[in-house]
Amino acid sequence: MSSDYLKYWRVVRYFIKSKYGLTTAELETLLFLNSESYFGKDKFKEFNELCSWDINRFDRLLRDGWLEVFRKREGNKKTIYKLSFKSKKVIGSVYNKLNGDEIPSTSNNNPLFKRNVSYSDKVYRNMIKEMNKQIRSKKYDSEL
Repeated sequence: MSSDYLKYWRVVRYFIKSKYGLTTAELETLLFLNSESYFGKDKFKEFNELCSWDINRFDRLLRDGWLEVFRKREGNKKTIYKLSFKSKKVIGSVYNKLNGDEIPSTSNNNPLFKRNVSYSDKVYRNMIKEMNKQIRSKKYDSEL
């Protein structure tokens, strides 16, 4: 593993948040829960205490399909949750990008490349182009 593994973390995070409509706290919570096959609300709250206060975060993640119920509450057994397939795909995408996959640079696959975007989006768009260029260069160099 390269020592610059997280060099483009900020760019990857910005892209993922933009593409999937997640907040930083939601993305970080999903990344935290990724190592838990199944979890209760207590495990969610354990990490959520580190995030900015948002009383609706859990319910929103559940409602929007990022989390799903694995086992409903029965008697004295609590409800157990798991990350949805959707969450697993997004987390996989994060790790793939950090491992050297390019970030899409078309408006169909990346909202940052649409026409009417903010100045910040344009700055990140330029960084994505540079990042992809470096990734292609590294791949080319390794093939020689």
